[in-house]
Amino acid sequence: MNRQILATISITLCTAGSSALGQTPEIPRTHSGAPDIQGIYTYRTLTPLNRPPELADKEVLTEEEAQEWAAFENRRQNRDLIIDSVGGAGYPPGVISYNEFWYERGSDTIADYRTSLVYDPPNGRVPSLNAAGRERAQMRADDRRLSIGPEGRTLADRCLRSNGAGPPLVPGSYNNNIQIVQTDDYVMILNEMVHRARIIPFASEHQTRNIRRWDGDSIASWDGDTLIIKTQHFFYDDNPRGLSSDAVVEERIRRIGSRTLEYDFTIDDPRSWDASWSAKFPLRQIEDPIYEYACHEGNHGLIGILAGWRRYEAMGMNGDGTPIDSNTDTELTASDEDF
Repeated sequence: MNRQILATISITLCTAGSSALGQTPEIPRTHSGAPDIQGIYTYRTLTPLNRPPELADKEVLTEEEAQEWAAFENRRQNRDLIIDSVGGAGYPPGVISYNEFWYERGSDTIADYRTSLVYDPPNGRVPSLNAAGRERAQMRADDRRLSIGPEGRTLADRCLRSNGAGPPLVPGSYNNNIQIVQTDDYVMILNEMVHRARIIPFASEHQTRNIRRWDGDSIASWDGDTLIIKTQHFFYDDNPRGLSSDAVVEERIRRIGSRTLEYDFTIDDPRSWDASWSAKFPLRQIEDPIYEYACHEGNHGLIGILAGWRRYEAMGMNGDGTPIDSNTDTELTASDEDF
């Protein structure tokens, strides 16, 4: 749901808050003294996860450069415009998915003008997949290319989960909104995208039973005034986010302003990347509610998707137009496909 159409939202600058003035923002607390981070937040932004190659080692834009970048991206990504000169958001002329009404990617870069959400490694890009990660990426590509059945489609296609809904959160095209509710025993993060609700206990150890989940097994703790959420035991190796079942994700959430939180995550997954990597961005509190995301398993779109693939098969072709007996490899990386 596009909140830029529903309401005008004031953006809280993460570098212009009271902390940037050398003052510690007053932290609201629960009855037990823990930082109160409850509320509804948006994490939409034009700042990309990966630093664009043309910006090379430029970590931060000037204010003027950031304004120019935002203007360019707002025009390039506008689905109501087919603009050959800037690529039309990657769509050829006349080809479009949703129109602009449905998008909620934001209209500004993050307030400190970083050129990427990734800050480690210093080049601002998700590291290249290692051999094991590339092998799983190829398996996913083959499943989609052959589309053998509903199980061959992504969990997003099947309305079971979304790559950006976490863990970790990653801004996407729309529904970049969460609601946080906390008690002394649990913290709940409801993501508007595919209506995922993560109910996370405050605990010192993960569950001992060998139960794995699509969202992983999460536990929470406080490190001073920072909420730490550690997630592991992901369900299966063919995870569409690029993670393996051995991945460990650490999320850190802290207040940096009266209406702004900082969300910072690190992924450590030696079966996908040879080094860990980290990204961060602000969560800005909003007044709008979380809306229902009416997507469910049995998505009617699958009927058309699979019917199209069966038609290709009858023509002796895969869904990507290659001969059905070809062994064409599709080049995929986590940074291009999954994040």
